[in-house]
Amino acid sequence: MTRQPASQHAAGGLYAFGAYFLWGFLPLYFVLLAPIGPFEIVAWRILLSLVFCALLIVVTRSWRRFVAILRQPRLLGWTAVAGALIYVNWQVFLIATLTGHVIETSLGYFINPIVTVLLGVLVLRERLRLTQWIALGLAAAAVIVIVVGYGAFPWIALSLAFSFGFYGLVKKRIGPAVDAVSGLTLESLWLTPVALVQLGIVGATSGFLFFSVGNPQAVLLLLAGVATATPLLLFAAGARRAPLTLLGILQFVAPILQFVIGAWLLGEEMTLGRWIGFAIVWLALILLTVDSVVAGRRGRPSRDGADEASDIVELT
Repeated sequence: MTRQPASQHAAGGLYAFGAYFLWGFLPLYFVLLAPIGPFEIVAWRILLSLVFCALLIVVTRSWRRFVAILRQPRLLGWTAVAGALIYVNWQVFLIATLTGHVIETSLGYFINPIVTVLLGVLVLRERLRLTQWIALGLAAAAVIVIVVGYGAFPWIALSLAFSFGFYGLVKKRIGPAVDAVSGLTLESLWLTPVALVQLGIVGATSGFLFFSVGNPQAVLLLLAGVATATPLLLFAAGARRAPLTLLGILQFVAPILQFVIGAWLLGEEMTLGRWIGFAIVWLALILLTVDSVVAGRRGRPSRDGADEASDIVELT
């Protein structure tokens, strides 16, 4: 691999920061769509993402890359798996956001790098360093503290962390063979039948709110495809230019913003048990980040869990 100039690294960092910054404000974006329900929003998000990505393919004249992927059944299969995983992630995220659990979504994305390390051990048979084992132990302890202190199992956080952890693993398997726009297009295409069925159920039960809300909310919902694809494209541009260690540090921008939004702007409750659990998770993340930076400086192979964590983390 050729060494990239510092200007490329700086540009990559800015692209990645822009992606994580936008992802961090997604809870506010979706809260503004109320009273539209999470199932209707996710269905429209899928369909509008497909439309927006199809337009991008036409404008950028990247049909050849898209068609090349269609001719490879293995890649198509992986995009279907990725679509299923990102559907779970999107749906849980919307349910949590619109029911007053934004803080727990931030916990999920704080835990995500640790889950990625765990998947590296269980799925990729990677060997961890001592610091990484300590981080995994701290993460497990944090979940126990939150369950005991808060009195509820953090299913939202764990669902988001594991669905996105497996999504990142699938994207890692696919590699550069599937670019960001083509990947999101295919994932949305696979999910289109699900979205149509979901809209049918919503229409037959509670009815569509998209056609009865005010103009500002309708416009925001119409922009859901743009809001989904834009940070993803920024991240793809940043990932090609920025060092993995920088990406690993910047990924915490989004959950930090989500935590601030939930705790201070939306006024969600932070009990003592939650504060202790979050503090333990943050300690684990500090250990992982420092370990990843030190390992990168020493020139170790990037097949360890912490390096993998910074390599495949892509927030929704």
